[in-house]
Amino acid sequence: MHFADNIDYPPLLRRPVVFLPLLAILFVALLRADAAHWAMVQPLLGGLSLGGPGANAAVALGLTALIGGNVYLILGLKLRWQVYVVWIELALLLIVFFVSFDLSWEFIRRKLWLLVSRGLVTTLYISAISIVCASVLALAGAIAKLSSNGIAMGIANFYTSFFRGIPLLMQIYIIYLGLPQLGVVIDAVPAGIVALSLCYGAYMTEIFRGGIESVPVGQWEAARALGLKPRAIMTRVILPQAMRVIIPPTGNQFIAMLKDSSLVSVIGVWELMYLARTEGQTEFRHIEMMLTASMIYWVLSGTLELIQARIERHFGQAHVR
Repeated sequence: MHFADNIDYPPLLRRPVVFLPLLAILFVALLRADAAHWAMVQPLLGGLSLGGPGANAAVALGLTALIGGNVYLILGLKLRWQVYVVWIELALLLIVFFVSFDLSWEFIRRKLWLLVSRGLVTTLYISAISIVCASVLALAGAIAKLSSNGIAMGIANFYTSFFRGIPLLMQIYIIYLGLPQLGVVIDAVPAGIVALSLCYGAYMTEIFRGGIESVPVGQWEAARALGLKPRAIMTRVILPQAMRVIIPPTGNQFIAMLKDSSLVSVIGVWELMYLARTEGQTEFRHIEMMLTASMIYWVLSGTLELIQARIERHFGQAHVR
């Protein structure tokens, strides 16, 4: 995890004039939300039985004091540990929130391997192939938009306009159901890959174009002065510098694509969300399967975030002080 060291914001939460009004706002919000009856709060109350009109106020006051004290203690830690502690606490709150649903853990245990062995594998290879294809399309589209060839620019502009302007679900239907009208029959999985690649390639074209344009013109001129060929200029001079700008938004697009791959289930692909939905119907355990699939998606997204962070550090070494 990288921590920026070039921005210094004033520690506003340490100032009573800011901290105390925020606590007052939190108390009022908990009071109006009737926090005493939250399922998540019941384990904290233990066997304590609160009654009367002041019960909700007592719970709201207790939660406000607990949160305020927690924030005050966290602010005394170093930045790195503040991030870690906050992350862990929020994860624990999320777990408590899920446990309050009274889930059938035995049902989740029985279906988990099916979701991983079939749904997750299908989701991964559809996403992986789509990511590679989208990156190639994005690089080609960005170069075409920056070229002096009017035909290439026209094709690239039409491509990005069309595929960014139509919903992804519609693109899947057009490719899967429309191409057979022209005599081109394509199976469900390839149709989903093509749709994801074309859609996200259009979005990423603008990311690549912005990254390439972020490199100073002097770098192009210096490379030409050294006698480098256009291909060498792009691959050895421009792209390595542009990647620092390209990687963060591209990583977001990859994570979004991973989740949007669930849309291919509409054409019968047995990916993760499709299996979660169908298996949940067998015993009317929809919430168990939806939450399990959500956690699997979160783990995959977290893995991509870690990979993205490592790539960012690699291409940003020249800017680290």
